[in-house]
Amino acid sequence: MHELSITEHILQYSLEEAERRGAGRIRTIRLVLGPFSGIVPDCIQMYLDLLAEGTIAEGAKIEAEILPLKIRCRDCGRESEITRRHIACPVCGSLRLQVLSGKEFYIDSLEVDVNGNQGASSGHGME
Repeated sequence: MHELSITEHILQYSLEEAERRGAGRIRTIRLVLGPFSGIVPDCIQMYLDLLAEGTIAEGAKIEAEILPLKIRCRDCGRESEITRRHIACPVCGSLRLQVLSGKEFYIDSLEVDVNGNQGASSGHGME
């Protein structure tokens, strides 16, 4: 259910940014997510479809880029990328890992229509 509150914030931020830039329509909201962010893009899309009705974001699509999970091994000291299915150092097999990234969540960009210009992009960071 936390996706509802998150989607409300995504929509509010996107509407404010689009208005600030003179956009007439939001086509796409691009998110960047870490694998441990706890965000489910399909849930965000479902709530956005409901919340955006009657706004310039009505019909907007959520696109999500999932970042790799980066770790530093406390035993061998190497930095690596791992998956949620294989959580051991790929170099030495240790489970003593320091997570370096994986909880990221921000709006990377919006694709909007500005004064009849379809497909204008506006990059934004929001963490």
